Amino acid sequence: MFDYKLLAALAAVVEQTGFERAAQVLGLSQSAVSQRIKLLEARVGQPVLVRATPPTPTEIGQRLLNHVQQVRLLERDLQSVVPALDEGGAPERLRIALNADSLATWWAPAVGDFCAEHHLLTDLVIEDQDVGLKRMRAGEVAACLCASERPVAGARSLSLGAMRYRGLASPAFIARHFPNGVTSQALARTPALVFGPDDFLQHRYMASLGVDGGFQHHLCPSSEGFMRMTEAGMAWGLVPEMQVREQLAAGKLVELFADQWVDVPLYWHHWRNGGQLLTQLTEHLAKKAGQWLVPLSEQ
Repeated sequence: MFDYKLLAALAAVVEQTGFERAAQVLGLSQSAVSQRIKLLEARVGQPVLVRATPPTPTEIGQRLLNHVQQVRLLERDLQSVVPALDEGGAPERLRIALNADSLATWWAPAVGDFCAEHHLLTDLVIEDQDVGLKRMRAGEVAACLCASERPVAGARSLSLGAMRYRGLASPAFIARHFPNGVTSQALARTPALVFGPDDFLQHRYMASLGVDGGFQHHLCPSSEGFMRMTEAGMAWGLVPEMQVREQLAAGKLVELFADQWVDVPLYWHHWRNGGQLLTQLTEHLAKKAGQWLVPLSEQ
C-alpha cells in the first residue's frame, strides 16, 4: 500500500516547483517535506526527483504523480456523493499531452470555459501528434491528443476531427525561388520548415506531389516561430489553415498549390478509470472540437 502523505509531498514539490513552496502548501516544514521525499525514495528503491531548479520527476516519479492524479480524480467523484469528505483543497490538475499546433490554435478557446467552470488546472506536455501516445503508454499523462486511433491498454480514444495544413510561403520567397511558377520539382530544391525530428508532414506533402527523397530544411520547434519564419521568407512550410487566415487574406502568405493539403486526424485518448471530471472533459471536447477541426468524412 502507498503512503499517500508521501505521494502528496512529491506532487506538491513538482506542482509548486520547489520544496519551500510545497512546505507552505502542505503546512509542514521544508525539512519535513524533504524527509517524506527521502522516505518515498527508500520505499520505491530509486530516486523520484531530479534535484534541480525547479525539481523534476524521474521516470518512476512521473508514474507516481500520474497515480496521484488518478486518485485525486476518483476522490473528487466520491466527494460529490459524500460532501463531508470535501476539505476545500486545491483545484484539480490534469496532465495532458498535445501537439503545439493545437495549443497555438483551437485548444484554449475549446477548453477555457470548461476549466473555469470546473476549477481545473492543466499541466500541458507538448509532443508531436505522431508520437504523443507514448506519454500515455509510459503512464505520464491522463490524456493526450495524437494522430493514432488505437488506444493503449486501460484507455479509450475518441475521434475529434482533423487539422488541415496548407503549403505556404511568402510572396518574396515565391518570387525568389519560382520566377517561372511553382512546381513540385523546384519546391524540392528550396528550404522547407520542419517542426522537429518526429515531424513528417512536409514529407507527406512532398510525396503527394510525386516527390520522393529528402529535402533541405530548417528545424523550428515552435508553432509561432514556424509561422514567423514562413512570413519572413526563410522557407516554405505546412501551417494550420485556421492559424493563417488573416495572413492569407492580407497577402502576407501565399498557397503553393491550392488543391494540395494535408489533413492530420486528432484522437483524444483518456483513462477509462479517470473519474467523472475526465469523462466530462471528454464529452465537452466531443461537442466543441468540431468548431475548429475538419470532420474526418471531409478529408
